[in-house]
Amino acid sequence: MARCHPTLHYPSAILSVAMTKVEAAYALSGGVDEALMERIANAHGIYGLQALRLNPSMDTLLIQYDASRLRLEDVDRALHAAGIPARRKEE
Repeated sequence: MARCHPTLHYPSAILSVAMTKVEAAYALSGGVDEALMERIANAHGIYGLQALRLNPSMDTLLIQYDASRLRLEDVDRALHAAGIPARRKEE
């Protein structure tokens, strides 16, 4: 039977992963209802998306993503695939 050695330590360089966090704003089409809120909540599980937040007026979705893993076009496609009717706001 294999056993793990309790004093085995890994160098921090092995465990650290470089990440480039970027935030993008998306205008929501239509109103926010329970079904859309559920789709937004489920989008937290999409690879590379770090955070999704609605602004207080609930017409803009702010998305924080890992730019070392996704491009803006990938975020656009992920939102579309998740059924979130949003259009990227140009800055």
